[in-house]
Amino acid sequence: MDIGQIIRNARKAKKLSLEELAHQVESDSGNLSRLERGLQSTTPEKLKQIMSVLGIKLSPQQDAGMSNVQMALQPSREPKEYPLISWVVAGEWAESSDTFHPGDADDWIASTENAGEHGFWLTVRGDSMTCAGNPSFPEGSRILVMPEADLISGKYYVVKLLDSGESTFKQYIEDAGLKYLRPLNPSYRTIPINGECKFIGRVIDSKMTGL
Repeated sequence: MDIGQIIRNARKAKKLSLEELAHQVESDSGNLSRLERGLQSTTPEKLKQIMSVLGIKLSPQQDAGMSNVQMALQPSREPKEYPLISWVVAGEWAESSDTFHPGDADDWIASTENAGEHGFWLTVRGDSMTCAGNPSFPEGSRILVMPEADLISGKYYVVKLLDSGESTFKQYIEDAGLKYLRPLNPSYRTIPINGECKFIGRVIDSKMTGL
């Protein structure tokens, strides 16, 4: 079993969410998710901190191989550039992928995440996804969208609301058979959904701007 799977099993055993573990080890839930899946490395110091919080104790043989953990977790992966498009274009893509042409975009932003053949970036509008916790997506930050992604409760999605025709960025939640779009900013209301929306894609990476 690799170290990512060991971390995941230990976190589940302690009934910790990725967000809760990220808070305790001062990390990002996205980074931890990729670490668990073997898609990202981390520093030996951070790895020891995670293991300490989760109470992970390795056998002598496993411990002897810890110096090679980073190499084993992440083979090198070249960044790929995806187009930065407008929310209007993103909403039109929800109707038909044939209308979406990445080559039409003027700006391209690189990411090591795989958003698929038609992945694209959007600029976050407003402060509904801004919060004091982690993650937070302030206005002006960039989000990478992977179209046609599976729906997973707790993940973040760009969604087109069919009644208004507007597109929005929210956290998707399933609870007791009900489905919601939840903002991270508590000043905004949670939106119940029952089929009157179109999921454009899942947000799999983000970048801050203006730092």
